[in-house]
Order: sequence, then C-alpha cells, then structure tokens
Amino acid sequence: MTKNEIRQSLIESHSVMDVPVSTPEDTRQENVVRILEAAERLFKHYGYAKTTVADIAKDLGMSPANIYRFFGSKSEIHKALANRMLEASRAVAWENAKRAVSATERLRDHFLQQHRITVETLLHENKVHEMVVVAIEEQWSVIEDHIMQLRAIVAGLVEEGIAMGEFRAQDAELAAECLCDCTVTLCHPQIIAECLFETRRAAPADVVDFALRALK
Repeated sequence: MTKNEIRQSLIESHSVMDVPVSTPEDTRQENVVRILEAAERLFKHYGYAKTTVADIAKDLGMSPANIYRFFGSKSEIHKALANRMLEASRAVAWENAKRAVSATERLRDHFLQQHRITVETLLHENKVHEMVVVAIEEQWSVIEDHIMQLRAIVAGLVEEGIAMGEFRAQDAELAAECLCDCTVTLCHPQIIAECLFETRRAAPADVVDFALRALK
C-alpha cells in the first residue's frame, strides 16, 4: 500500500469514527420532539379543544396510529408540553438562585421573573392560557411537582439569607411557604388573568418587597 493509500485509509477511518451512531432511543426522542412541536404549534393556532390527534398527525404527514406509538392520548401530549414549559421556567429560577448576589435580591428577582414568564408565556396568547387552565383544572402531577420545586428553591434562598444575617432566625420551610402564598397573585395564571387589568392593585415589585420585609 502506498503512502497516499495509507493516508486516504486513515482519513476514511477517522471519518467513520466521527459520525455519531443513531440509536433507537435517539430516533424515538426525535419523533417525540417533532410531535410536541407540531402539537404546540396547532394548540396555539387553533386552541387545545379544537385540535385533535388526527390534526397533529396530518401536520406531520403521518398516521394517528403513529402518534399513539409515543403518546397514549391528546392529554398525554398536552401534559408533556406543560412539563416542557414548566421546565423552562424552573431553569430560569435555578440560574437566578446561583447568582453571586444577596439572598434578598435573588428572592426579589425570582418572584418578578416568574411573574414575567407567566404573563409573557402563558397569558399573552389566549390559546396557551386555555392549555394552562386545563392543566390546572385537571390537577396534573407535573403542576404540583413544579410548585414544590419552586418552593424548594425559595426555601434554599431563605436559608442562605438567614445564614448571612439578612433575615432573622426562623423556619425556612415555613417562611418559603408563606412567601409563595403571599405572592401567589403574581405567579398563578388564572389569578393573574383575572387581575391583569385591575388598576387599583399594587405593582408586582411592591408586593414582593412587602413580603420580603416580613423576613427581616
């Protein structure tokens, strides 16, 4: 074998090694993502109630039976979409919690960020709000899990604030519960939808600052 042939053989072998091998699980995840993206697009355009599994399948150029290989029902698709939206919200909360600033500032920003996400993502689009209302009314576990994870983040920040002398000594878990209850009007989609255009309410920042003063 000549030098050129050896060189070409090495190039080809490296090229083969560099190509990632697609596994059945990779393919499955790709299909799940495609279905969720199509469902979200149709839910936002036509509304959750008016969109069927057949509509989603038609949009993807596949049969409804193919959709059911990955999701047992339209409700399961909806639940997966809700979890994806909530995961994005939690990612913002975790990033904020890791910032190198005071616990007070991080708590303040946490509630204001969650308020902004709720308003921008869940309320400005009526069709998305419909999806959220259905999820809350059906009391899905993904909603409860999301609430518990956010409260754990708040409790951790309260503990840090106590340790640093920003807050008085107290039960951090109880304080977190009270903080979340006091600011529920800023983060609960249905409550926000009802009060969004009420002109006699305090601004979100005023509500958060009032609640945080209780920790001092």
